[in-house]
Amino acid sequence: MGRRGSNGQGTAADGLVARAVQQVVAAPDGVLDHALDGGASLLAASAEQWPEVSRALLAYADRAVGRCWTAGWRPADLVRVVRRGLGPAHLAMAADLIAAEGRRHPAAALDRRWREQLRELACEVWWGPDSDYLAAFAERNRLDRFALATAALELLRAWALLPPITPVGPVPGQTAPRAGTRPAEGEPRMLGRIRALLAKAESTEYPEEAEALTAKAQQLMAQHSIDEALLAAGAAAKDAPAALRIGVDSPYEGPKAMLLDAVAAANRCQVVWAKEFGFCTIVGFDADLDAVELLYTSLLVQGTAAMHKAGSRRHRDGAPRTKAFRQSFLVAYAARIRERLTAATERATADAAAGRHLREDGTEERLLPDERLLPVLAAREEAVRDTVGRMFPKLVSQRVRVSDGDGWAAGRAAADRAALHGRSGSIER
Repeated sequence: MGRRGSNGQGTAADGLVARAVQQVVAAPDGVLDHALDGGASLLAASAEQWPEVSRALLAYADRAVGRCWTAGWRPADLVRVVRRGLGPAHLAMAADLIAAEGRRHPAAALDRRWREQLRELACEVWWGPDSDYLAAFAERNRLDRFALATAALELLRAWALLPPITPVGPVPGQTAPRAGTRPAEGEPRMLGRIRALLAKAESTEYPEEAEALTAKAQQLMAQHSIDEALLAAGAAAKDAPAALRIGVDSPYEGPKAMLLDAVAAANRCQVVWAKEFGFCTIVGFDADLDAVELLYTSLLVQGTAAMHKAGSRRHRDGAPRTKAFRQSFLVAYAARIRERLTAATERATADAAAGRHLREDGTEERLLPDERLLPVLAAREEAVRDTVGRMFPKLVSQRVRVSDGDGWAAGRAAADRAALHGRSGSIER
């Protein structure tokens, strides 16, 4: 927090930072450069005052980041906003300011996905407790005071202009993680194994190996989801749908959102796309949300690689592939994946209802048919629909245009080759 010196310099630095940020935030786009130059000049003018400016800026950023949390934003969301509109120095500073604000919250005050985001974003306080953060950042990133002050003001402006959005989890320090979410010690061993299988499937050069690895991961994923549903149905404290956000980056955001929607629907989740912010909100139960995140990431890697391979070829007349080809390719890929996943989910549910159970080691065992399963799954799907209706009362549908027949045909063919197959009688997702 900002430190107050006996000579009042700390108070002056606090006011200086607040004034500079406010004038940049209030500036229309047409005069933004002028406001940035003026604000950065105010902050960077005095080398002697720079340490106090650093402390004041961290204190101001603490409050700014906290307001973003209250408005429904999460760490990955704030970083995504910066990545879409600013540069590498802004990204590094965003992670630092999120980490600095995070010192206020013990780990027990954060839900599992919040902790995972902080870890994936490498948010850590790397500067010393008594060091000058801005000086250390400038040295690490080779920036002068004026360039660094400009970057800080641009970053704080981007966050200050964010509107409130529908929250997808508790706010640190204000609400305890909801009952039924995964405990603090980490994800289940099953999910760790699924993650490892998918990573191997994406990295291997042999299609047959990738298909076998992905099939095993999908089988374990489906059984994990069904096991979680039955376990929750028998628990005294009833589980409830949750939500997460997944980034959908340009180019071809529409087809990517379609692919995510296909994966989510097959896993009894629903998707709401916020195109202007570059993410989709997925609503479902925890185990199903985990499945959607893992499977979408894997299928997007496969689909993008297939699109680039097909797009590198030329048309029969020698003309290069176009953006329309790639757009149509991904739309067709998503549509065909939807068909295959829907059929696979129906088979998986029928197998589970008949008592065919997949062990973690991949072998099957026969159990007595569980008459609870179908009503439990139907009730969970209804709960997801109700939650989406409460979270997003005003939704509109959007169509994605297909304008290249070759791209459509190639995309469906690539979806047919995607690693989704399991052996006969196994559970697929």
